[in-house]
Amino acid sequence: MPNEPADAVRRITVQADGPMLVEGPVEVALEDGTVVTSDRFCVALCTCRRSRRYPWCDTSHRRRTRPGTRGTEEGASDPDS
Repeated sequence: MPNEPADAVRRITVQADGPMLVEGPVEVALEDGTVVTSDRFCVALCTCRRSRRYPWCDTSHRRRTRPGTRGTEEGASDPDS
């Protein structure tokens, strides 16, 4: 960021099956060269690419089946019950 000291440290928290949490404010450079910014104190960056607001996480990752679980969607009924 332009107004930050050169030795400023950003914390990035990686979550299994979830977004990366980045202390903000941040600028994110996308593959196509577009730069998006957020001035929030913490942002969630999508790692599954399911988000409709990519690169920001909109919790779309919660709808996929996790390894070791039954059903195709969260909240799906268990066929054995």
